[in-house]
Amino acid sequence: MKPGAGVGGGRLDDEIKELMEYIENSSFVEFELERDGFKIKLVKGSAAALMPAPAIALPVAVPPAAAAGAQGAQAPRAATPADAPDVHVVKSPIVGTFYRASGPGAKVFVESGDQVKKGQVLCIVEAMKLMNEIESDCDGQVLEILVANGQPVEYGEPLFKIRKPLAA
Repeated sequence: MKPGAGVGGGRLDDEIKELMEYIENSSFVEFELERDGFKIKLVKGSAAALMPAPAIALPVAVPPAAAAGAQGAQAPRAATPADAPDVHVVKSPIVGTFYRASGPGAKVFVESGDQVKKGQVLCIVEAMKLMNEIESDCDGQVLEILVANGQPVEYGEPLFKIRKPLAA
């Protein structure tokens, strides 16, 4: 990020909000921009996709046995160090609401343990009624999904841990 480009109400957030408003009021359905190592993709959702998924509030500390028995919930895993050389953390590029699937009742994009390719959609972050597909920026295996479906996320918040393949 460039010096002077802030987060949480900074210049970058303002520019993104303006862009999202412009796309919302235009005939564009999808818009992608890459500049100075920053990439954003904005996708308008259909009326069905704009229906918010039911929010599921899970306690922060859930015993593994209870979480494993909860339908649709992820069992907490042993923490994987984010600073391990083969672990990559995918962070939210925007403020919004995290969704694991394209709509209520739809199949989730990825599960823990899945192999993913660079550019593969991992989730959607909805911001100002725009559905923004968040893609993997590396090949690897999803180690952890760090956010619950329907949960609000902040700019830069970790969403996924991905184990990159070892270099041959």
